[in-house]
Amino acid sequence: MESKPVLLTGISGQVGFELHSLLSGSQAVALSRTDFDLSRPETLTAMLDAHQPRIIINPAAYTAVDKAESEPELARLVNVDSVEVMASWAQRHQALMIHYSTDYVFDGTRDRPYLETDSTHPLSVYGRTKCQGEVAIRQSGCRHIILRTSWVAGIHGNNFIKTILRLAQSRDSLKVVADQEGAPTSAALIAKVTMDLLALDHANPLDSETYHLSASGWTTWYDYACHIVRRAWDAGMELKLRPESIAAIASEAYPVPAPRPRNSRLNGERLQRRLGLACMPTWQEGVDAIIDNILSQSSHGADT
Repeated sequence: MESKPVLLTGISGQVGFELHSLLSGSQAVALSRTDFDLSRPETLTAMLDAHQPRIIINPAAYTAVDKAESEPELARLVNVDSVEVMASWAQRHQALMIHYSTDYVFDGTRDRPYLETDSTHPLSVYGRTKCQGEVAIRQSGCRHIILRTSWVAGIHGNNFIKTILRLAQSRDSLKVVADQEGAPTSAALIAKVTMDLLALDHANPLDSETYHLSASGWTTWYDYACHIVRRAWDAGMELKLRPESIAAIASEAYPVPAPRPRNSRLNGERLQRRLGLACMPTWQEGVDAIIDNILSQSSHGADT
């Protein structure tokens, strides 16, 4: 089997899809869940041995936040046990591991954006397993970069933007939680930053580090939904729902199995310094680009 510098997991996911589009075929072997099943950690070492990557990029994860509450064993297999296998392999073979984590490792009780050095205290099975995956990587001793991000959305896969647009076509009113804060972050931005870090590492190998990666600014799920609908209206999309018909509600009015952090804001200054950036693009820029792409695809589909 041909050896390639990079092994990329989870190409059917939002971030994996974007990374796959940026990595050339000569650079990476790109694996779907069928090829590299993180729910079966005992199978992964053989695949890694076969490909012998110098870099493992792992956006694959169990991300069904509410479902994880009833599937903790599966969430652990994917988010902890398989991550530990990859990290251990990377340590033995002097490979770099790039891994993606989440704002859900925090409990959201601070009144400021979270720093990488803040203590973790996850509220849910999902958050707990992602936190344990981070620990497994650090304890393995492999050279690694962990990127914590928040409220991810992209042109591929399911996400909040697509859900709101779908509901806006069939409903004339909607209730959305307004007391949880965070920064919607595009999968395209996450992929670009990953590539920028790889370029830096190629020039001068980076030390192991955890970074917070999110778009600049912050919003609530309610204001986010209003922005999506307003943008779609402005673009001429036929909707039943108007922005003013979206009602703001408290988290308690929308009970879900997994508790969410009220504050998901991440302080990204450490990563910005590493990349030499004054700031990241705003969350609105990323969201608008996704909406415009979705609407463009819909328009082309209607024309054919």
